[in-house]
Amino acid sequence: MSQAAQILELARERALDENLPYSGAVTPAEAWALYQALPNVRIVDVRTRAEWQFVGIVPDAELIEWKSYPLMNLNPDFLSQLKSKVDPECIVLFLCRSAYRSHEAAMLAAQHGYSEAYNVLEGFEGEKDAHQQRGRLNGWKSAGLPWVNP
Repeated sequence: MSQAAQILELARERALDENLPYSGAVTPAEAWALYQALPNVRIVDVRTRAEWQFVGIVPDAELIEWKSYPLMNLNPDFLSQLKSKVDPECIVLFLCRSAYRSHEAAMLAAQHGYSEAYNVLEGFEGEKDAHQQRGRLNGWKSAGLPWVNP
């Protein structure tokens, strides 16, 4: 079994264990490994424009806001934007700051025909540390995975 197949199997097991309403959950390192290994994987970053601008982004990720800063209102066009950028046949890895908005986005995608929707655990910045700072404890950036300032 390939590494990608093993990662997807583990992600699906997490979905069963957590009773997730979508395909599964992957760690940031697993998400990056899938993205590198399979041509039909798309990373969808659902953070706000301000987060993309001031915190950074994953190279080649699709950027579709789930909520808009500063009021954090839901993006009424999220689903249509997703459908215009990402084929429902793809493996879609949803990413946000700390894995909460991406969980919601994965749920919505799964309800609308995305049969391979996954949440990226820990998110881009991860959980807060003892000093209430993100980006040091876990998450995409803390794992040393590729990211850039736009």
